[in-house]
Amino acid sequence: MRTKYWIIGGEYADTGFDRLVAGTEELRGPYGTREAAMSAWRELATATRSNCHARFTIAEETLR
Repeated sequence: MRTKYWIIGGEYADTGFDRLVAGTEELRGPYGTREAAMSAWRELATATRSNCHARFTIAEETLR
C-alpha cells in the first residue's frame, strides 16, 4: 500500500465551515509523507492566519 497526503480547504462563507466561497477552493499535493504535508499546511495556515473564515486540513489517500 502507498499513502498520499493532500491539503484541502479554502475560504468558507461563515464560521460554520460548511460551504466554501466559490473560487477559493484549494487542493495542494500530493505529498509523499505526512511530515511534508504538515510542513506545507503550516505555511498555508500561517499565510491565512488573519482570515477567520479560512480553513485547511490534511486528507490521506491510501492506494492499494
